Amino acid sequence: MSDHDKSIKAAKLATPKVYQSSAAEWDRQRNRSLMERQWLDRFAQSLAPSGHVLDLGCGAGDPVSDYFLTRGFKLTGIDYARAMIDIAQRRFPQGRWMVQDMRNLQLDDVFDGIISWDGLFHLTVAEQRELVPQFGDRLNPDGRLLFTIGPQEGEVTGTVAGQTVYHASLDPEEYRSILANTGFDAIMIEIEDPECGGHSVVLARK
Repeated sequence: MSDHDKSIKAAKLATPKVYQSSAAEWDRQRNRSLMERQWLDRFAQSLAPSGHVLDLGCGAGDPVSDYFLTRGFKLTGIDYARAMIDIAQRRFPQGRWMVQDMRNLQLDDVFDGIISWDGLFHLTVAEQRELVPQFGDRLNPDGRLLFTIGPQEGEVTGTVAGQTVYHASLDPEEYRSILANTGFDAIMIEIEDPECGGHSVVLARK
């Protein structure tokens, strides 16, 4: 096994523990300038007033979940780090916050919108191929989907509070194909958007 493969394997195992142990530091360091606003606005403008949004990998809820709550949307936030959910619950008691793994959601709700900003890409390529086709099943007709990806297929590492975490992405055109084949249209993909901190973003309509 190469050194790269070893570091990727270690990062996969460490990522959930890093978010649990470093929740307070992650929250302190989180950029709150709302560089995401243009994408959040596009997503939200298409939702019914007071619609129900599912935030997958919501972290401590600030600023993305807060964006929806302050605009009158109903919000369910999911994160696998209890420490993150505890912060979100204290900060935004009007939201519904749940400790769950997005790979195995235990929810009966169907949503008007699903967002995963810097959340989905902590799953492996294989896990994303399994999960992304399921998004349509959790959306109401004319629902919206918004999530961030990598600029190309692959596995890399990043850091959270100085600790190594895992990231992965499919090829952007594979996301487009999966979504088109599972009932989505109006699929917009922006690679390394310079107005959004270099994030690569997918926005689609069911």
